[in-house]
Amino acid sequence: MKKPFSRWGIGALLASSLISLNAAAQAGFTQPAFKNASVHDPSVIKVGDTFYVFGSHLAAAKTKDLMNWEQVTDSVSATNKLFLNGSANVFTELSEAFSWAQSNTLWAADVRQLADGKFYMYYNACKGDSPRSALGVAVANSIEGPYVDKGLILQSGMWGQASADGTVYDALKHPNTVDPHVFFDNGGRLWMIYGSYSGGIFIMQMNPSNGMPLPGQGYGKRLIGGNHSRIEGAFVLYSPATSYYYMFTSFGGLDATGGYNMRVARSLNPDGPYLDAQGNNMANVKSDPSKPLFDDASIAPYGVKMMGSFLFDRKLGETGTGIGTGYVSPGHNSAYYDAATGRHFLVFHSRFPERGEQHEIRTHQMFMNADGWPVVTPYRFANEKLAAVRREFVVGDYLLVNHGKDISATVKKAQSITLNATGTVTGAVTGSWALVGSNGVELQLAGAAPYKGVLVSQWDETSKSYVMTFSALSRDGVSIMGSRLVPRTDAQVVTAIYNELSLGNTSAVTANLNLPASGARGATIAWTSSNPAVVSNTGVVNASPNGDVTLTLTARITKGTATTVKAFTVTVRKAGGLLAHYAFDGNLFDANGVFAPGTVIGSRIDVAGGSLGYEAGVKGNAAVFNGATGVRLPNGLISSNNYTVALWLKPAQLNAFSTTFFGARTTDSWISLLPKGHDFVGGASMLWSGTAWYDAGLGMNIPVGRWSHLAFSVKNGAVNVYVDGVKKFSGANFPNVFTNTSGVFALGVNWWDAPYVGSMDDLRIYGTALTDADVAALAR
Repeated sequence: MKKPFSRWGIGALLASSLISLNAAAQAGFTQPAFKNASVHDPSVIKVGDTFYVFGSHLAAAKTKDLMNWEQVTDSVSATNKLFLNGSANVFTELSEAFSWAQSNTLWAADVRQLADGKFYMYYNACKGDSPRSALGVAVANSIEGPYVDKGLILQSGMWGQASADGTVYDALKHPNTVDPHVFFDNGGRLWMIYGSYSGGIFIMQMNPSNGMPLPGQGYGKRLIGGNHSRIEGAFVLYSPATSYYYMFTSFGGLDATGGYNMRVARSLNPDGPYLDAQGNNMANVKSDPSKPLFDDASIAPYGVKMMGSFLFDRKLGETGTGIGTGYVSPGHNSAYYDAATGRHFLVFHSRFPERGEQHEIRTHQMFMNADGWPVVTPYRFANEKLAAVRREFVVGDYLLVNHGKDISATVKKAQSITLNATGTVTGAVTGSWALVGSNGVELQLAGAAPYKGVLVSQWDETSKSYVMTFSALSRDGVSIMGSRLVPRTDAQVVTAIYNELSLGNTSAVTANLNLPASGARGATIAWTSSNPAVVSNTGVVNASPNGDVTLTLTARITKGTATTVKAFTVTVRKAGGLLAHYAFDGNLFDANGVFAPGTVIGSRIDVAGGSLGYEAGVKGNAAVFNGATGVRLPNGLISSNNYTVALWLKPAQLNAFSTTFFGARTTDSWISLLPKGHDFVGGASMLWSGTAWYDAGLGMNIPVGRWSHLAFSVKNGAVNVYVDGVKKFSGANFPNVFTNTSGVFALGVNWWDAPYVGSMDDLRIYGTALTDADVAALAR
C-alpha cells in the first residue's frame, strides 16, 4: 500500500558546438529562472499555452514554460476552488468516495479533456492502511473547475464481498483502485490505466463520449504487478517518434527512505503486452507470494530503471556551493509529448538530499536513444535543445551516476571519470566512448552492455554554468548519466580547495573534528596536529579535564604536482562544563568569556535591523524581543551530539512556530524551541527538529506574562525537555544536527516564521547532557 500522507501534503541555449564550458566565458549568458511548487504525484495536461499538473491531496500547479510553477491549490479543504461551487465543496461533492474509503483526503488525480471540450477529473480516495479505495470522475467546463461529481467508477477492498469482476475481493490479485491515468491511443480510443500495490496495475477501455468504462470489463486487464509488489503510479505516453506506447511506473516506497524510482516498458499496443529492454513481459512481474509483504527483490530486476535517488555531489573546492544536485525518491511521474517541437518531457515529484520529506515538482527532457528507449537528461529542463556537438567539447572530467536496477534508500553518489581524447574512459570506471552522428553517444564500460544515449548541453544549478551532459541506457535496462566538470589545472584545483577549506568555529571545540581527507578531482588532504594527544591527525578530540588547550592543525593539499598548506588554530575546551553563558545584563556578551557577543538582527536570521530592549529579569536584566527583532549568536556554539540548552522565558504572546532558541546546520537540518508548537502536538510548547520532523511536544504551554525555565538535553539521540526543572518529555532518536563547527544559532528568529514576542534571560549552553538534578538546580 502507498503510505498515507501527514505533513507532506503540504533564454535559448547556444548550440552545443558553440558553447565554451568555462564559466567565465559564459558571463553574457542569462541564468535560467525557476520557481518551484509542490504537487505530489503530478499528472500533466496542457491547455492552450499552459501546462497544469494535478496530484494527491487535491494539489495543483500551472506553468507556461515548465520551469516556473504557480501553485493553484494545495490541500483537500472546504475552500479548495477546484470543487468550490456555491455551498458545494469537495467534501459534499465527493462524500460517497470519502465514505467508502473511510478517509478525508484524496490521492493522485488525473485530468483529461474529452471530445465534448469538458475536463474530466479522475479522482480517488484510499483508506491508506488497506486497499479500500474508491475511484470516480468529476466534470468541469474549465480546467480550474469547479468540478461536479459524476459518480464512482470502481471500488476495492470489499473484504469477503463480490468485487467488480464478480469474484470475492482478493488483494493479491485484484487492484487497489487508485492512481488513475486516462489517455487516448493513436487510433482515438480512450483507456484508463490504474492501480497500486495489491493486485497490480490494470487497464480498461473507456467510453470517449462520457468518460466512463465500457461495460463488461470488471477491473480490466492486468499489465504488471501483483502479490502486493510495490509498483504504482502508472502513466502511458505514445511517441510518434518511435510508434511505441511507453508505460511508466514507480517501484519502491514513496518516502525519503522508500527507494522510489521511475521505470518504463514499451508496447506496440496501448493495452500491452509491455516489455522491458531485455524483452521481459511485465505481466509476469510480481512479488513472490511466499515472501513477506512488499518483497522488492522479486521485481527489482525488471523494467528499464530511468532514475532513482542520486546526487552529483560537489566535492570540496569544486565550482559552486552546497552539496550538489540530485534527488531522493523521485517518482510517480507523468509525461508529455509536444507535437509542435517533437520534445518529450518527464514530469515527476521528488524529495532532495538533506531535505527530509519536502517535495517539489521537477521536469526533465527525455530523448529517444538509438534503440528507441527514452533517456532522461541529468538536470531539470531549462529550455535546452538538442544540437550538433563537437567532439572536443565532450572530452573532459565528468561526474557519473549509474542508477543500477536496485530498489534502495541509498542515494547513489557520482563517481569521477574522464572521457579522453583517445576515446577511452578512465577513472572510477574504465572503457571506451564514441560520438555517434551529431549528438549521439555510445559508451562501452567494463562489465556492462553498451550504453546508447545522447549528449546535450544543460544548465547545472550547482556550478551555475552550462555543461555538457550525457544520458544513456544499456540493453540491460540500466541508465547512466554524466555531467562535465568545469576544466581546471591541478594548481587551480589546489587553490580552490585552499580557499574553501574551513573547520568552522574552532575557538571552543568540544567534539571530534571532521577533517576532510579529499577534495575536488581526486585531490588529497593530509592533516598534522601540533598536539596529537589532544587532537589526533584524524580529528579525534581528547578534551582535558583540567583546562583548555590550544594547538595547530595543518592541512597539506595535493593534486598531481601542485601542493599547498593551510593552518588552523584550535582551542579544545575543558571536558564537559559550561560552554557559553549569555546573561543579557544590558548587553549580549558571553559571560563565560569564550564566544563572541551576540548581534541584534531583524525579523529573520538573514535580515538586518531590529531593536533589542532590556528589563528586570530573573537574574539581573533580561532581553526583550519586540516581535521584529532577533539575536544572531556566534556560529559553532554546539558541535556535537551531547549538549544542554537552558534559559528563562516570559512570552508576551503565544504564536505558533515562533522560536526562542534556534540552531541549524542547514535550512533543512535544525532544532527549534517553541512556546507554541504546531497542530500535531495540539499547539503545545515543544522542541522541534526539521531533520527528520522530530516532535517533542510537552503536553502544555508555558504561561504568557510569567517566567518559566526551559531546558533540553541531548545525549547521542536521547533527548529530555524540562519546564521549571521538571521533565516533560523524554525520547530517543533525536536527530544529530550539529555534526560540525559551522552551525548557525539565533534567538527569537529563524528563516521563516514570525519572530518571538517576549523576554528571555540567562541562556546557558553546556557541552554535555546535564542530569535531572543539574537542570532542576538551574531552575531554582
